[in-house]
Amino acid sequence: MKKIVLDIQSSIHAHNMERMLLQELEDCQVVISESPDSTAEWCRLHRPHVLLMEVKAFSPWMFSERMAICDKVRRNGENCRIILFVDDESDETLAEKVRQARREGRIDAFLFGSVSETYFASVIDSV
Repeated sequence: MKKIVLDIQSSIHAHNMERMLLQELEDCQVVISESPDSTAEWCRLHRPHVLLMEVKAFSPWMFSERMAICDKVRRNGENCRIILFVDDESDETLAEKVRQARREGRIDAFLFGSVSETYFASVIDSV
């Protein structure tokens, strides 16, 4: 069973993503983090295959804060793939930071808000 931890700003959006992933992927469990402060701990407890975090231009979802969570998860010895999710249409600068993090190997993949649900689920399933 593939375990996925979601850290998304809006709980409504997070539950919609959870529902979509459960429909699109076979044999997966989705855990929604209660807050960015608890995400690394959720990863330690649940040992997910994938951590999906949304990046925004404001705290506590800022790029630098997300990178700090990535570093903490990796330092804890977690063997999960880290995917950042960003709205590429509203913040091109932030989208470029996310792309650069992938090029540097700091994250395993990224997704833009403009992709289809099928593609979104396929990327998560493939990492």
